[in-house]
Amino acid sequence: MTEKKHAEGREYIGINQIAGPLVFIKGIHNVGYGELAEVIDSEGRVRLGMVLESSEGAAVIQVFDGTSGLSIPETRVRFHGEPLSFGVSSEILGRVFNGLGQPIDDGPPPRAEERMNVNGLPINPTAREYPRKFIQTGISAIDGMNTLVRGQKLPIFSGTGLPHNRIVAQITRQAKIVGEDTSFAVVFAAMGIKHDVARYFIRNFEESGVLEKVVLFLNLADDPSVERLVTPRTALTAAEFLAFKMNMHVLVIMTDMTNYCESLREISTIREEIPSRKGYPGYLYSDLSAIYERAGMIKGLEGSITQMPILTMPNDDISHPVADLSGYITEGQIVLERDLDQRYIYPPIAGLPSLSRLMKDGIGEGMTREDHAHVASQLFAAYSHVKDVRALAAVIGEEELAPLDKVYIEFGERFEREFLSQGEYEDRSITETLDKGWKIISTLPKSELHRITDEELGKYYGQ
Repeated sequence: MTEKKHAEGREYIGINQIAGPLVFIKGIHNVGYGELAEVIDSEGRVRLGMVLESSEGAAVIQVFDGTSGLSIPETRVRFHGEPLSFGVSSEILGRVFNGLGQPIDDGPPPRAEERMNVNGLPINPTAREYPRKFIQTGISAIDGMNTLVRGQKLPIFSGTGLPHNRIVAQITRQAKIVGEDTSFAVVFAAMGIKHDVARYFIRNFEESGVLEKVVLFLNLADDPSVERLVTPRTALTAAEFLAFKMNMHVLVIMTDMTNYCESLREISTIREEIPSRKGYPGYLYSDLSAIYERAGMIKGLEGSITQMPILTMPNDDISHPVADLSGYITEGQIVLERDLDQRYIYPPIAGLPSLSRLMKDGIGEGMTREDHAHVASQLFAAYSHVKDVRALAAVIGEEELAPLDKVYIEFGERFEREFLSQGEYEDRSITETLDKGWKIISTLPKSELHRITDEELGKYYGQ
């Protein structure tokens, strides 16, 4: 192993092993985890990489552009002595980048006010502000029953073939802060998506005029899989700059986290690590935590980061490791239901498995409306009874049901067709959502409404 001094860092000639996208090198010193590296082939072509593992005298480098064409004796490795960084400024708004933060929209590289470490800095728990304020998505099933709160982590659990891409595009177009004069932006990170899906997102945001407030990071299906491991970190670095340096409220949408975890499993297998559940590495929980916990608000700073990660559950299995562990880390989940989708109800957001644990702190008088909590609770309770009645009807037949049960059957149909279902370009205010909730609730007799106060019944029932 030969070491040479270089203007940009230490350079070594010759490597020890190549395995997939990984390069193994020995005989080195003072190399740290996460450090940026350049891998240079015999023809002088430079490929970026990052130190995935380091020990005394050795390192493993993940090469973002792949390792094809590299030769063990002639490959040179140059260590920069610093981690991978992303150049940030207000000019990143409206731009499209790849997973490494390089522009891919045919525009010039944006001016960089500073370069920030893509791995981020942990937020001191005592410096965190508790999430409390409401973000309006314009989708009744979310705003009314699973409210998104500023600074929250609220994932969407989907499945193959379900319209999660349409839903997140709609949220990106419609999401806003209501009742406050604040700056709002969306950071959109897509991992392992197909070219047609990438074109759909870009065209959708351009045609709706929201691209100027969006920062897009696209890692395509045919891009190197190791780039997927950096994509959410680069996106969150952009979000941290916009939130904590420019005092903006930022919604970060990341799709698809299952593709991210598949890449993590691939790299773990190449490194010959001992697998855990379904072959995923044992550190999957801590790795996902390092991404999800970059959401939140900091005391003394105006900005905030709210996350909506999207993950597809293989075979619609909510106990799959990616969904299971995400549920432990985040504050609830929005679950898409295949049965609703097959009945052409859009968005097919399941009424009962979905949950926003911080909803209670972001709704009510002064934030949404004073009756919000009770309306949501009553809709949940009544729809839960609908499920029981439908199960009974499947056994004895609907014509044998009691009159009150038939009222609940009608309630369930109207709840799904009028409240859950809405147009892809229909942007409902929270007032419209709650009014629709009351319209559906008013199909039930007052004696069945145990979660609503007499004052609210007098004001809204039947109106």
